[in-house]
Amino acid sequence: MRSESKIRIFRHYLGSTISITLVLFLVGLLTMLTLNANRLSRYVQESIGFTLVLHDNVQESDVLRLQKLLKATPYVKSSKYMNRDEAAKRLSADLGDDFVNFLGFNPLFSSLDLKLYAEYMDENSLLLLERAFMRYPEVKSVFYQRDLVKTVNNNVNRLSIFLLGLALLLLIVLINNTVRISIYNQRFTINTMKLVGATHGFIRKPFIIQSILLGFVGGLIANIAILLLLAAYQNTVTLTFKINTIESTIITFGVILVFGILISSISTYFAINKYLRMKYEELF
Repeated sequence: MRSESKIRIFRHYLGSTISITLVLFLVGLLTMLTLNANRLSRYVQESIGFTLVLHDNVQESDVLRLQKLLKATPYVKSSKYMNRDEAAKRLSADLGDDFVNFLGFNPLFSSLDLKLYAEYMDENSLLLLERAFMRYPEVKSVFYQRDLVKTVNNNVNRLSIFLLGLALLLLIVLINNTVRISIYNQRFTINTMKLVGATHGFIRKPFIIQSILLGFVGGLIANIAILLLLAAYQNTVTLTFKINTIESTIITFGVILVFGILISSISTYFAINKYLRMKYEELF
């Protein structure tokens, strides 16, 4: 009988730990995605082209001077010069036909392709920068994808809010339900302790300690699983955009451990209070 009881208790603790671990693992992944959403936004924004179309009579020495002036500004990350002949070759390769021979002249202009820092990629800043670029005598016109910039900014903000909300929902709802089921299975033990005169604080104490331990163990296992997943990702996937594994991993591990312990203990406290108020006949 004792061995069967120990096996039953072990299965109960194991099931609770596995459930909490799975929830915390999902929450950890969502937290890491949320933390890196800003890095993803920055990477995408700094990849969007900002083109300065130059006047036809601009000399290359003037272009080099303009590049130095732009590089000295706080908003230009990099610049690449493309003369009209290079632009014509690239367009001919894309079209699969030599349009210069067909037209008899090259209608394209030389240009500077700029990459701007993400802090200056909002709509208001771009409007100001467009006016600033037009003040340079070498610049004929300015071109950038306004709709793309707006879409990227809006979607990244929405993605961050959605991921954060989903993580909180999983954390609170699923762990709370797991804890409530665990306490429900021990409702008769709680009632027995109450009948023999144990105080509410005395009854709560072992259950809350148990929930803190389960939250910690579940969080620790979830962190190990995420660490292994990150190691596999770094070893097998090569991308230009990299996850910030140092900062985001530390924050994610802290969130998993703290919230795993916190939500488990709070849910246990309220679940036990429910059964402490119930009479014996109400337990069935």
